[in-house]
Amino acid sequence: MNQLHPRRGVMLVLAMLTGFPATSYAGPADRFADVDITAEPVSGSVYMLTGAGGNIGVSVGEDGTLIIDDQFAPLADRIQAALKDLGGGKPKLVLNTHFHGDHTGSNAHFGKSGTIIAHDNVRIRLLEEEMERSGLPLVTYADGINVHFNDEEIQVLHLPTGHTDGDSVVWFKTAKVIHMGDLLFVDRFPFIDVDNGGSVGGFLRNLETALDMTPEDTQVIPGHGPLTDRSAITRSIEMIRGTRAIVAEQVAEGLSAAAITEQGLGAEWTSFGAGFISEGRWIQTLLTDFQ
Repeated sequence: MNQLHPRRGVMLVLAMLTGFPATSYAGPADRFADVDITAEPVSGSVYMLTGAGGNIGVSVGEDGTLIIDDQFAPLADRIQAALKDLGGGKPKLVLNTHFHGDHTGSNAHFGKSGTIIAHDNVRIRLLEEEMERSGLPLVTYADGINVHFNDEEIQVLHLPTGHTDGDSVVWFKTAKVIHMGDLLFVDRFPFIDVDNGGSVGGFLRNLETALDMTPEDTQVIPGHGPLTDRSAITRSIEMIRGTRAIVAEQVAEGLSAAAITEQGLGAEWTSFGAGFISEGRWIQTLLTDFQ
C-alpha cells in the first residue's frame, strides 16, 4: 500500500478542518464564494477576523495595520475589505503563527506590500511548499521578537514542538490579548502535526507556558473556534492530561492500538470529538507519545 506523503496528509486534515476539498488551496475562487469575513472587536486596537481557515488577529491604529495569519489565497481581497471597514489599510506587518496553508494562504498577496515575520522553521517549510517569493517571511527569529506597533508592545514567542516545529503565540501586552495560533482549538481535540515537528508533550507544555505568561483577564484568540478566555486553555490542558493518562494506563496493560481505540476515552471527553479530529484520531495521536 502506498504511504500518504506528510504534505498531502496535512492538506487532507486542513481540508477536513475548513470544510473545503484538499485541492482548494490552488483551486477556483468560487469554492470560497459563500465565505464572509467578519470582524469582532477584542480589546484596544485588536480585532479578530473569521472566515475560512485559521482566525486572523488584527491591530489597526496610527502606525497602520498589522495582521496575524491570513487564511486562504482566494480570500485575500475579502480580508482586505474587512480591514478597510475597520479603518485599516494594506497590512504593514504580517505575523505567521505557523506554516499551514489555512494560516498562510494569502501571504503572497499581503507580502507584496507588507513585511512577513515568522519563526525560522516557517520560512523553511514554506520554501519546501514552493511558496511564491512574496509570500515568504522576510524577518525570521529563533526564539522570539518584540514588535512595537500602534502603542502596543507585542511579544511574539516561539513555542517549540507543539502543533508544528514553528509555532508562535502573539501577546499584546497592553490590550491583554493573546493569539494562540493552532496551539488552541476551543473545546476540541487538537490537530498535532507530528510529521512536521509537533508532539503531544510539546503541545501541552506550550499551553502551560501561555497560561503562565498571561493574566487572568486576558482575551484569547484561538487558531480555531470562538473568541475566548484563559479558561479554554485550562480546559485543553486538563483534556490532554486526562486523555494521555488514560492511554498511558492502557499501554501499560499491554493493550494494542486497536483495542485502545475500541475502548475509547470515556464519556468525559466525548464532546471534544465533535470537531474534525475524532476521538479515534486523537487516540492515534496520543499513541505517538509511546512509540
